[in-house]
Amino acid sequence: MDREALYRDPYPLYARARAAPGLTFVEELDAWLVARHADVREVLSRADDFSSRGALRPDVMPAPRALAALAGAPGGAPVVLSTDGEAHARLRRPLTRGLSPARVAAALPFAESAAAELVASFAKEGGVEWMAGYARPLPAAVIGHLLGLDPADVPGAVRAGRRAEELLFTPMTEEAQIAAAREVAGLRHLLDAHAARSRTRENLTGELARGLAPGPGEPSPGQRDEIASNVENLMLAGHLTTTALLGTVVHRLLRDRRQWELLCARPELITAAIEEAARFEAPVQGFRRQVTRPLRLSGTELGPGDTVFVSFASAGRDAAVYERPDEFDLAREPARHLSFGHGVHGCPGALLAREQLRITLELLVRELPGLRLASQDVVMAATLIHRAPEELLLRW
Repeated sequence: MDREALYRDPYPLYARARAAPGLTFVEELDAWLVARHADVREVLSRADDFSSRGALRPDVMPAPRALAALAGAPGGAPVVLSTDGEAHARLRRPLTRGLSPARVAAALPFAESAAAELVASFAKEGGVEWMAGYARPLPAAVIGHLLGLDPADVPGAVRAGRRAEELLFTPMTEEAQIAAAREVAGLRHLLDAHAARSRTRENLTGELARGLAPGPGEPSPGQRDEIASNVENLMLAGHLTTTALLGTVVHRLLRDRRQWELLCARPELITAAIEEAARFEAPVQGFRRQVTRPLRLSGTELGPGDTVFVSFASAGRDAAVYERPDEFDLAREPARHLSFGHGVHGCPGALLAREQLRITLELLVRELPGLRLASQDVVMAATLIHRAPEELLLRW
């Protein structure tokens, strides 16, 4: 199997790995696949034994000219996703403050207004391409608001953020890599300048700027790199994961019409629909972890430097934990899933994502109960980073 085919539909591989004894080594991932729910939870609980260094190892190494285009722009420092121990705790603390329940609650009126405006913009058209018309713009606007970005800068920043992901995970020509790298460099300069202005402001960028460069005086060059890197990482994680879930939950509710009709009849199931979507199609399929000492996992001997791919998505389809795991069923008995991670690296933005999905489903049930798929032929993007439909054509 080539890598693109695996990324578009990894679930058959996950099923084989769950059924096989021990762990399965996957050439396309260059890693041991951790597929069973119990094993995934164990790895995520043992941060000392399974380091997050290299959690987002690139699939593509940019050409030297592309890397040169990034030179001179702030960034390139470790981020919260790929650090361990005290370094991770230090990077995470300002995120925890900035994404606290109180901060998320304060942002909800903005999210509700933005969601209503987006739906109103296409409600009279009778149809929309959901991903471009709503699933991407709403989370982008919300994370831009929380970061304190000028709304005029958000679309360009989001585009550059997607280009950063493409640069590392999508094969491109050298010229395309250089063009993407220039956009990413521009984004990093923008975020660096924004962070400098935000040190005294009560927004998420300000929390990061103060937390990573405490005390009076200007941040050092190293601190500026760290701030820019972590603001960029937060901007990406803060909208791409929610975009993926907005695609999944609408796709799956409409694919089986009975699910959508049940939700319209019983809106109190919205929370269950959100959790079922996250279980059924984890937006981030998994992260890599690096083994730090000789150990045995699920009967497989691993040594220092070995890499495992910890599949949140496979854990969500484990029949040892969930009945009929390959069926999307919003009425199933709620069960805890690992799609937002577990342990010290659990997603700090999970509440924000859930609230945006809640707002969206409440709005759709109320305003567009006649919603349906224009086509059952939906193609999933070839990525394990933020799994979502490439396009989702809707009619009503």
